Amino acid sequence: MSTPNPGLDTRTLPYGDAALSEAAAAIARGECVAVPTETVYGLAADATDSRAVAGIYAAKGRPSFNPLIVHVPDIEAAQRIAEFDAEALKLAEAFWPGPLTLVLPVRADAEIAGLVTAGLSTVAIRVPAHRAMQGLLRACGKPLAAPSANASGSISPTRAAHVARSLGGRIRLILDDGPTEAGLESTIIAPGPPPRLLRPGPIAAEDIAALLQTPLAAAGDAIEAPGQLASHYAPGKPLRLNARATQPDEWLIGFGAVRGDDNLSATGDLIEAAARLFDALHRADMAERPRIAVAPIPHHGIGAAISDRLKRAAVPPD
Repeated sequence: MSTPNPGLDTRTLPYGDAALSEAAAAIARGECVAVPTETVYGLAADATDSRAVAGIYAAKGRPSFNPLIVHVPDIEAAQRIAEFDAEALKLAEAFWPGPLTLVLPVRADAEIAGLVTAGLSTVAIRVPAHRAMQGLLRACGKPLAAPSANASGSISPTRAAHVARSLGGRIRLILDDGPTEAGLESTIIAPGPPPRLLRPGPIAAEDIAALLQTPLAAAGDAIEAPGQLASHYAPGKPLRLNARATQPDEWLIGFGAVRGDDNLSATGDLIEAAARLFDALHRADMAERPRIAVAPIPHHGIGAAISDRLKRAAVPPD
């Protein structure tokens, strides 16, 4: 695939008032800006501007049937875009600002570009907690569409350097505020009845089910939200799962007692493992050995989200 706007000068600026001002000016010009959230770095553009949103798809090489998440500063701004029932409002009040995305009916009067929803009658929306994304939202005064700031299907970025490696030459500006905290994309829920888990993430499905006092149903086959493609989050090398020992040509990412060349958490801490997952995959992808292996990960709590990302990373693209 050819690089959009080849030779574009990509600058990385440290977080601060001057960087936020420059990023907001770029958004106002219809450009894309890479900015950290508490989950991963996002590629943000004005969600009300069709040309700006098209720039996200072009920079990422993202298929147009894959919808984008709209980021807003607070619940009130979200209610101007999406229709909230009592269940959706309960989730928003419990988990926002934070790494929860809700897929809700889009309001008829919402000023959102059609490309954002990929032609669906719903919109994926969340209120982020990270100071950089919140600062950018308030500086530009627009809802921001912001998928992960990487080439479509590749490893998600948790550091500014990951963004530069993937999108260098495709965008003009990366706002650097260090490594992200959660390290995995947001949990995505379509409220019921019944509520459905469209993508596991930092907020465990068990916690959501406990709040709603009902079990979560599984996602269907249709693409309703980001992160549902079978092949996604993938390194450029073959990936083997549930490895307890390395083969000679493999770089082993360990967990707990399985030490490996790298380790997501020597103590078996799943939160630490989630925060380190994509960074470890980036290192493995840059290592000299041609294959990657990953130790078994427990499937409870946030481990379910880690396992989801690894399963999709291990599936060869069509």
